[in-house]
Amino acid sequence: MKNNPIGVFDSGIGGLSVLKQFIRFLPFERYVYLGDTARVPYGNRSPETVKRYARESTRFLLEHDVKLIVVACNTVSSVALDVVREISTVPVIGMIYPAAVAALRATVNKKIGVIGTRATINSNAYTDEIHKLSNGDKIEVISQACPLFVPIIEEGWQEHPATKLIIEEYITTLKSENIDTLVLGCTHYPLLKQLLTEMMPGISLIDSGEHAAVMAVRMLAGQERLVEEKEVYIQKPEIEFYVTDIPSTFYDIAQRFLGFTVESPQIVSLGSLIK
Repeated sequence: MKNNPIGVFDSGIGGLSVLKQFIRFLPFERYVYLGDTARVPYGNRSPETVKRYARESTRFLLEHDVKLIVVACNTVSSVALDVVREISTVPVIGMIYPAAVAALRATVNKKIGVIGTRATINSNAYTDEIHKLSNGDKIEVISQACPLFVPIIEEGWQEHPATKLIIEEYITTLKSENIDTLVLGCTHYPLLKQLLTEMMPGISLIDSGEHAAVMAVRMLAGQERLVEEKEVYIQKPEIEFYVTDIPSTFYDIAQRFLGFTVESPQIVSLGSLIK
């Protein structure tokens, strides 16, 4: 089990930013990445449909003998994490809890901002988790949906002049509320981290993928399932990529998210996994 891969799944390509953080903190592990690119986005689906998709992705990863499942999707983490844990025979890490813990540790003035897609913000998943973990402290959570961020990122417009104007429009309220910590509540948003840092100086940015990876290191080390450098040497991460479709922009977007080329992803069908 120790040398089994880590499974990562997302509704599309955004989860590659999470995979990048896992490679950073767990560079000697093997990975299986599943992106349900044929049915993205999940945000406009009913909870029942999202749960069905989550079951299919979970079963797919379990069939690949993974030792850990990472739900690299905020929508699934918000509405279907319990379903994943219910059917999984291995530990499961979502996006909400690690980010909420990190935000509570980072904030000094107890004012935390959260940005995400409309679906994630409307679910109140981050707000609820932060309040649940606050130990009675009075924490103010200010949420802001940023629906234009995903298309901007997928178009590669991080350096486009319009991008700063759009960011400024979204963060005006957050800045006026004097937040000192900001949760990036979408797996695409780390690609805007540099701009957000420049435009919101002094504010701690919480990348859920980064903190999920740190949590995974502790979890696997505690279970003696962590592959360490002294046990194996590799020049680049060993990753199996699976998708349910290959959009025309897939390779360019994947390159921007990961920093290296994704070669020959395999196309799979998940519908047959319904049970």
